[in-house]
Amino acid sequence: MKLPRKPLAVVFDLDGTLIDSEALVKEAHFAACADLGVTMTEAQFLSLVGLHREANDLQLKVYYGEDFPLEHFIGLTRAHVGDRVAPLKAGAEELMDALDALTLPFALATSSRRPWVEKHFAAHGLNDRFRAVVTRQDVVEGKPHPEPYLHASKLLAAEPQNVLALEDSYAGVTSAHAAGCMTVMVPDLLLANDDMRAKALVVASLWDVRAFL
Repeated sequence: MKLPRKPLAVVFDLDGTLIDSEALVKEAHFAACADLGVTMTEAQFLSLVGLHREANDLQLKVYYGEDFPLEHFIGLTRAHVGDRVAPLKAGAEELMDALDALTLPFALATSSRRPWVEKHFAAHGLNDRFRAVVTRQDVVEGKPHPEPYLHASKLLAAEPQNVLALEDSYAGVTSAHAAGCMTVMVPDLLLANDDMRAKALVVASLWDVRAFL
């Protein structure tokens, strides 16, 4: 496997790609549902992975009804996570070091909101490493719409076709591919299916991404 051209910039997804947060979020979702007296299945949780909050809210109402207390649910999930911080994914720090050595600028494009990003950037010393950060609050349309990757590419002063996007979710891969980025999927909770393999190169970990550079 190889990229069609040498990337001039890189954009990371956050949850499940840069940080190992999906298991923590899953635990919080299941606990919050239990507190509310409802059950969340594995399939239901996986359908939420990679989507922004507004899309998740709509999906939760499909599962639990229009009267589902979304704000209370979100409060319960935040309380369950508390001060815990998700660790960096294996190979993330080494990949960022390699990008620095190659003078390839990199940015973040995430469906998460800024407080979550700031919490993890502060914990892992990432504030001075990323050229740009695009959160859900910085765009009108979230993933799977291409806007997050188009915006990140613009901030990196690179055409999307020259940007390497690193993703773990179906929504994220769809977003990056639609933007025209060279896309690599590093599966986390979601396995790569035929649609994902048509839109992205699939690798086992961030360690493998270095081979493309």
